[in-house]
Amino acid sequence: MKAFTQVTGIVAPLDRANVDTDQIIPKQFLKSIQRTGFGPNLFDEWRYLDQGFPGQDYTQRPLNKDFVLNQEPYTQAKILLTRQNFGCGSSREHAPWALDDFGFRCIIAPSFADIFYNNCFKNGILPIQLTEEQVENLFHLVTENKGFTFTVDLESQTIKAGDESQSHLLDEIKFDIPAPRKSSLLKGLDEIGETLVHSDVIRAFEEKYHSANPWL
Repeated sequence: MKAFTQVTGIVAPLDRANVDTDQIIPKQFLKSIQRTGFGPNLFDEWRYLDQGFPGQDYTQRPLNKDFVLNQEPYTQAKILLTRQNFGCGSSREHAPWALDDFGFRCIIAPSFADIFYNNCFKNGILPIQLTEEQVENLFHLVTENKGFTFTVDLESQTIKAGDESQSHLLDEIKFDIPAPRKSSLLKGLDEIGETLVHSDVIRAFEEKYHSANPWL
């Protein structure tokens, strides 16, 4: 997976609570397991005015111009700001795939569904949990200053204004993250990748074990 160290980008405000995984990527798009190509169908039922289906030419579909990700400059957003219980519902890993394929590297919310939260780390996305009050303040900031950018730094665990000229509008925010998750993201390793780091040790053990137990 992609390592995460720091990202600077436009913040898209998705002012909705309890966004479930079927809203993030509807069920009809789950046939593929390629991890890519899901970006155009992220929030499909909110982004388009017609019914979406796999293989459709999304460039010809009618857009819902009221939806935030169809508005400039949010079409280029890298950071998603949203409300509580983001990613609830079924445990489909396609949800972080779609967010990543659109271009999001970081999601900020007061709370996340547990399985979705864990799936983000496995796919190189940083989910940041802040207080309700902090998130509310950030919503006011980014809606009043359209196109506002954040710099999210994982090493220092901080959020600050991405543009130095706007730093007076946002005091640096510290966020918490479990140490093992932080380490994995910085190295760009999921559980399988972490295991393969020790492949030489594992292989040596297997060879020794089979030599001592040739009947197995």
